[in-house]
Amino acid sequence: MSIITNQPAKIGSYSEDDVLFLLKDLSDIKLEDSTVNREMKIQSGQHYSESLPIEYQPPKEYVDLFWSTISEYKRKVALCIGIVAEQIYRLKGKEAILVSLARAGTPVGILIKRYIKSRYRLSLPHYSVSIIRDRGIDENALHYILSKHPDGNIQFVDGWTGKGAISIELTKACQEFGSNQKIILDDTIAVIADPGYCTTLFGTREDFLIPSACLNSTVSGLVSRTVLNNQYIGKHDFHGAKYYRELLSSDVSNEYIEMIAAEFPAIFQEAKGIALQREQEDIKTEFLGMQDVKNIQAEFEIDSTNYIKPGVGETTRVLLRRVPWKILMRDPSSPYVKHILMLAEEKGVEVAAYPEMNYLCMGLIKSVKGTSK
Repeated sequence: MSIITNQPAKIGSYSEDDVLFLLKDLSDIKLEDSTVNREMKIQSGQHYSESLPIEYQPPKEYVDLFWSTISEYKRKVALCIGIVAEQIYRLKGKEAILVSLARAGTPVGILIKRYIKSRYRLSLPHYSVSIIRDRGIDENALHYILSKHPDGNIQFVDGWTGKGAISIELTKACQEFGSNQKIILDDTIAVIADPGYCTTLFGTREDFLIPSACLNSTVSGLVSRTVLNNQYIGKHDFHGAKYYRELLSSDVSNEYIEMIAAEFPAIFQEAKGIALQREQEDIKTEFLGMQDVKNIQAEFEIDSTNYIKPGVGETTRVLLRRVPWKILMRDPSSPYVKHILMLAEEKGVEVAAYPEMNYLCMGLIKSVKGTSK
């Protein structure tokens, strides 16, 4: 089958021992557009995966805040990684294949792999693949993985949940793949934080600041968001991405991994205890955040739920690469939103108190189709 002729792209600043990117290297192609132009095209019907935002390069104060955030929350992130890793190990053992969803899932997948290797002396395969809202998962990448590991048991990994769009997309993609290929895939997604109650495999359901959400490619191996543009991606190609070599001097990807991984030995017992406790609990997925989103959509007369991004991680993304209209805050004094307040001030975005929601904050995207919103 021609799709198996694809090979992992040698892109990014991570070691191949940590992750193999099943992506097509589009580094030489100009895919970036200004945030406003790109937003206008997206809101006029172009799919967001056909182009890339220009990578935001933060000021020194923001980078300093990123480092202070890591030193403050590295133990908490390590514990959440450990809880998830212990659950994956107990569920799938040595048959587990970690498949992280590029790009927020990539550092999480690396950390889960590092934890299991450190704790159980087991080196699991780890791939990073593309999934795109409304376009599905990269099936060519799945074929590649299954050809290499016919007896393996795929475990999908992402960073955090928002309102659950990617969880829903993954379930749909796994069902389609299963009916077409007669292969059943586990659509459970493992994340550090699940404030939207979208999965049963999580470190915490608290909406807290995962430091890797603060930056873009410079904490994700210098790999761009994934691209699915028919001009460059053929039927049998992997989805594409760029490698931002020009940002090497700002890259903190491996430093971030090492700082979190250094905390693992101290949390081994606690992580295992919580994972064992979870096995006794009746954990449900309730997609609680969607009700918040629908309430806010009605109250603020917003055209589409796609313009509403709940949670610390998603609000950060709105400020980093979309055209923000307004930020709603449940608690502006929370230590998890300092960087959001800093970004909002830098970009002149209104921050409004909104205590009645499950999430700490929500980012509202501005309508740029000729309305004033």
